[in-house]
Amino acid sequence: MADPARARRLAKRINTIVATAIDHEIKDPRLAFVTITDAKVTADLHDATIYYTVMGEDLDSEPDVAAAAAGLEKAKGVLRSKVGAGTGVRFTPTLTFVADTVPDTARHMEELLARARAADDAVAQARAGAKPAGDADPYKEPRTAGDGEPAGGDASSPEDD
Repeated sequence: MADPARARRLAKRINTIVATAIDHEIKDPRLAFVTITDAKVTADLHDATIYYTVMGEDLDSEPDVAAAAAGLEKAKGVLRSKVGAGTGVRFTPTLTFVADTVPDTARHMEELLARARAADDAVAQARAGAKPAGDADPYKEPRTAGDGEPAGGDASSPEDD
């Protein structure tokens, strides 16, 4: 078993090597909008999982994730060679590319938070003009001596029986 710290360092190095190779050395147009977000290496240092996202060409277009996945699969051998040359480990890890779902999850969470804020605003607006259903002051005032009752006394005391 390898040291977990060593696995983290190797994952960080693989992340850098793969991102640099995709950006500068691989000339596949399908990989033009691919961003490497994270890499994880197993404890035995034999398998590396690389997470990526794909951005659209402009803000309105949907990213072509299938084409990016095909481009990464085609470039896997070249990228593994680059990783082997750049890390210097005895066994070059196999590379597995996984589409990162964190941006989609974050976008969904932002939409849910916006919906909750809108519902809170609607409740606040309804509460602003609302009046209580009963008395304005539902709490009874303490009796005073001027009400016909002794101060501090109770109308139904056991002494009156």
